[in-house]
Amino acid sequence: MSLSVQFLSLLAMIGTGIVAGAFMDMIGTGTAHAGKQSIIRRRAAWIEVIGWILVGCGTFYILFLVRDGAWRMYDPLAQVSGLLLYATIFHKPFRLFGRVILALLIKPLWFLARLIVSFIRQIIRFIIKVFAVLSTPFVKIFRIVSGKLFKRRVK
Repeated sequence: MSLSVQFLSLLAMIGTGIVAGAFMDMIGTGTAHAGKQSIIRRRAAWIEVIGWILVGCGTFYILFLVRDGAWRMYDPLAQVSGLLLYATIFHKPFRLFGRVILALLIKPLWFLARLIVSFIRQIIRFIIKVFAVLSTPFVKIFRIVSGKLFKRRVK
């Protein structure tokens, strides 16, 4: 294995450490901002375990692409250094990028989805009220007729 391939694989493992730090930070932030009674908060440990499993699978995939899956002794150290790089340098820019994406993309889409759902809900309520108004005379006639036909006779 040439020196350039080893250097590329070292950079790839540092990169996977940075991505792993960002991904786990995203999961931790998401579970921390969830409601106290939400299912996300109650299943936070399982979500983090699944996150770490996904990070491990992604790391092995990158390792497979770079070195055909050959694992070296310095790979865990490179990943830990990538995690530490994320915690010291890339933490604030990633958070800023996440807030920008949240404000410019996710919140408007969420607003539109809620607007569409509320519009459909109002249409369904209107249809139900119209049906209730139109069926009221028939319901009253049915109650009058059924009350006269099915009376009990007391002996």
